[in-house]
Amino acid sequence: MTHCRTGIGYDIHRLEEGRRLVLGGVQVPHAKGLLGHSDGDVLIHAVIDALLGAMGEKDIGQCFPDTNPAYKNIPSTELLVSVAIQLKQRDYEVVNVDSIIIAEEPKLNPHIPGMKSILCPILGLSLKDLGIKAKTREGMGDIGQGRAIEAWATATIAARS
Repeated sequence: MTHCRTGIGYDIHRLEEGRRLVLGGVQVPHAKGLLGHSDGDVLIHAVIDALLGAMGEKDIGQCFPDTNPAYKNIPSTELLVSVAIQLKQRDYEVVNVDSIIIAEEPKLNPHIPGMKSILCPILGLSLKDLGIKAKTREGMGDIGQGRAIEAWATATIAARS
């Protein structure tokens, strides 16, 4: 029997004028972007936390601290590549990732294929093994009022045989 492990990830960032909106490695046209030490990509951050959790590691903030200037404005795809390398070094492979982005605007469904085309090669996944869904908060709370975007992810990894 293959040894599998599962992790859960979550992230949220405020939206701020004057920043680019990057989700799943894709620059999404919008008047505001996510405020963060890196590019603020909540989707990739949630995926990273899910993968780190599946490996039994600390969270993204401890592995890539915002006190380290090396991570200032870094593309989150670079952080994800680093985690994917850790997985391989420990003889794990990613089996699947499922995720949800919660944002009132902009509409994200048109950008999901681009996100998958960036994330699948990094994770070593086929398109069918990466789920990305976009939801709204129906106008409720900070997300519903367009002040923040959040993402949740689960990841399953398995020992390579």
